[in-house]
Amino acid sequence: EGMAPPRRILFPPEKICLNWQQRRGAGAGLYNLGNSCFLNSILQCLTYTPPLANYLLSREHSQSCLQQQTCVMCTVEEHINKVLRCPANAGRPMAVGNVLNLMGDHFQYGQQEDAHEFFLYTVNAMQTACLRGRSNLDASSQSTTAIHQIFWGFLRSRVTCLSCRAVSDSYEAFLDVPLDIRAASSVTAALKGFVEPERLDGQNRFKCASCNKMVVACKKLTLHHAPNVLTLCLKRFDDFTGRKICKAVKYPEDLDLRPYASERLGEPLRYSLYAVLVHVGSSCGAGHYFCYIKASNGLWYKMNDTAVTPCDLSTVLKQEAYLLFYVR
Repeated sequence: EGMAPPRRILFPPEKICLNWQQRRGAGAGLYNLGNSCFLNSILQCLTYTPPLANYLLSREHSQSCLQQQTCVMCTVEEHINKVLRCPANAGRPMAVGNVLNLMGDHFQYGQQEDAHEFFLYTVNAMQTACLRGRSNLDASSQSTTAIHQIFWGFLRSRVTCLSCRAVSDSYEAFLDVPLDIRAASSVTAALKGFVEPERLDGQNRFKCASCNKMVVACKKLTLHHAPNVLTLCLKRFDDFTGRKICKAVKYPEDLDLRPYASERLGEPLRYSLYAVLVHVGSSCGAGHYFCYIKASNGLWYKMNDTAVTPCDLSTVLKQEAYLLFYVR
């Protein structure tokens, strides 16, 4: 809805497998190569993303890769296969570190980065790698890669003119949902705030096509197409000062997105938590990152660079989370 149908399907959606296809314990920890905890924690969260791991463990991408030079997808594929298939006590993510410049020009080896930003750039780089060598693809066809179908969803922005009640809809792909936690003590409260109607007035008035003038309007965001993997970013760093918002925000193991969807009626949109990324420190440019992941054996582990330790769910749910990863 809101988009033309794709002229070409790059990866059949029925091949996206949301449940683990193989059962195994946690893989290797990762050595810190110098301020690389942001990279290690995001790599671990990606490694234990079930539909991504299933796809990359099949090596389907590398077997049909059209890139002549270094490929981010092939690099991540090799890393995940090495960590999960041949687990050692710890591994060195050198190969991924060597392609940082392909993920973002500003990433420098040995320099601390924001884990959230690195996640966005990494997934976008994997999407770009899936499209390399495929020319003249329409936008709808580009959204049929395995990566796009795993991580992306679509938001609907509905603006209603308060004079004539005319409705204007627009749609936008999203990779994560940023949640304002300043006035929220839980993820569900923050999600409710995310879809709260916004009044467009004063300098923010809306140009209504029916009234043919600037009008007072109401704007409401909703989740129009729910992603297979839902990434929630708790906005812990102030946009202006960069200072960290340190507060407890409750988050559930199981989440229903139906109350925040465009279509409120229907079956629940159920998601299950599988990774939690934590930042310790006072600002996004400093501190330390580590994560908790749920392995394919159903057990939780704390991944802190080389240290991989079992933990229970109650510990996972008590963290001062920065990023939350849910699978449908």
